[in-house]
Amino acid sequence: MNGGICLQADVLVLGGGPAGSTAALNLAPHARVLLADKRAATGSRIGESLPAAAGRLLRDMGLEAAFLAQGHLPCQHTRSTWGSAAALEQDAMRNLDGHGWHLERDRFDAWLLEVAQQRGAAVLTDSRLVGAQWEEGAEPHWRLELMRQGRALAVEARAVIDASGRNSSFSRHAGSQRHAGDKLVCGWLLGRDGAAASNRGCSVGASSELHAETEGWWYTSALPGGRRLLAFYTDADLAAAQAARVPALLLARAASVPAIAALLQMQATAADEYGFCAANSAALSSASGQAWLAVGDAALAFDPLSSQGLFNALYTGLAGAEALHRHLYGDSTALLDYQDEIGRIQRAYAAHRDIWYGMERRWPGSPFWQRRHS
Repeated sequence: MNGGICLQADVLVLGGGPAGSTAALNLAPHARVLLADKRAATGSRIGESLPAAAGRLLRDMGLEAAFLAQGHLPCQHTRSTWGSAAALEQDAMRNLDGHGWHLERDRFDAWLLEVAQQRGAAVLTDSRLVGAQWEEGAEPHWRLELMRQGRALAVEARAVIDASGRNSSFSRHAGSQRHAGDKLVCGWLLGRDGAAASNRGCSVGASSELHAETEGWWYTSALPGGRRLLAFYTDADLAAAQAARVPALLLARAASVPAIAALLQMQATAADEYGFCAANSAALSSASGQAWLAVGDAALAFDPLSSQGLFNALYTGLAGAEALHRHLYGDSTALLDYQDEIGRIQRAYAAHRDIWYGMERRWPGSPFWQRRHS
């Protein structure tokens, strides 16, 4: 890595999503933190639900009041057809933590990044990792090369947090291998819904729906402003994945599922937001190493059926910050302890995922369900 500007930091965080921002905002009061994000700005993201238990994490980080003030739509009610054609309904009143939230992800992500900056983290947008190497010496450190707005930029950091999402870009440079657990993909549509716009009862806007079908499963929720999120999950190599790639085909397939068709008054328009992305489970061979660790999807990517992706981002961001703080102050066991915690999370997640998929046995001849029952 040659010449040019070289920045120095105690910790370089690679990634400005919820996991990276959470790690940065917790470390910034105690260390020089530089956060580099490949996006030029936080953009539109598919909305996700945040479980009620996340409120405890936000409270621990001093963020609960500011989060509640944003007015994200509460998730009071869940309805599903899973394991049976009969609908199962669950009310948040039964949860000791109360209700969860349907998030407006672009606003949520931007807020966490802003808090990290307010607490002292410096932020570089439009920055992409090109290379990394460990350098010994009187003060051992990582030396990383970034490309920012087409120009090379070097950073020296005592430690690195990989929050680069499913790419795990730094962890792979550091020698860790990423292992995919399945082939799950998601096609999603965020658009105008006549049913939501007509506001057929306040409970509609506060509910989420989960419905299994022959080659996968559906998630949908009504959002403020008469909009609806519709998402279909299947395996990348199945014929159903083609429908997930095209909004009109996605809606046509949704109309063939009775529980979904009864909800929708959507038509594909040019104003809709649409995406197709990987949604598979994945994990690193090691989520920590020599003065580095991975958080969020970079460490563990969860099947969205778990509804734990964002909770995991916040939890590992906080746990990773605590582990690196211990490491910077001479605790030689901190990073190993963090790796053990990631292993515990992975085992618990896998057990719960297998239980949930095991409950659906209506299509024994379907490759999608056969793979999840084997």
